[in-house]
Amino acid sequence: MSRRNLLARVEDKLAQTLSGALGTWRLRLNGVEVSARARVMGVPIVERHADSRIVIGDDVVLCSRSRWTALGVSHPVVLRTLRPGASIAIGRGTGISGGSICAAVSVSIGERCMVGADVAIVDTDFHAVDAAIRDDGWRNVACAPVHIGDDVFIGARAIILKGVRIGNGATVGAGAVVTRSVPAWAIVGGNPAKILRMRSDPQATAGAAPAAAANA
Repeated sequence: MSRRNLLARVEDKLAQTLSGALGTWRLRLNGVEVSARARVMGVPIVERHADSRIVIGDDVVLCSRSRWTALGVSHPVVLRTLRPGASIAIGRGTGISGGSICAAVSVSIGERCMVGADVAIVDTDFHAVDAAIRDDGWRNVACAPVHIGDDVFIGARAIILKGVRIGNGATVGAGAVVTRSVPAWAIVGGNPAKILRMRSDPQATAGAAPAAAANA
């Protein structure tokens, strides 16, 4: 390795360390419950409403800088709770690159999920459809919890809307707009997102193999 490349790698590692420390400090300053084992790359945008919770589990990776993710991101990771009692929970081993997560009620993401560049996950319409009541606070705004299971892969720039439940092992295609719940092991895409095909549950497949052999 040339001296120039070595210096570049050292510089990059130092930048990651410093930005990670600053990002973690920003999270904790805003009352986020962040695991000591979480990895923060760059400084996220965080706004936690009073009497709400944001919880980041072990081995979660939050990437807010294009330099450290292949596709790049349009903005830092955004984590916002919008009113008292709201919650955001991100499970162990999940990675998010430049995503926006906004919760008026609840957004929960399971373990070992991959959330691609610039994905938006929201549990609210933010504003009423009727212009006459659009500025009337939260009283006329539709909200419903979002739950994402374990081992889910959400492609770049997908949008997950209020009330959606995504089952374990599902895949959401890039740019999809998910308005309805997605069953486990489904692959969905499009706007609005529809099931393109189903995958097999690896655990069920593994469990079925010995029985098939016994019946042979």
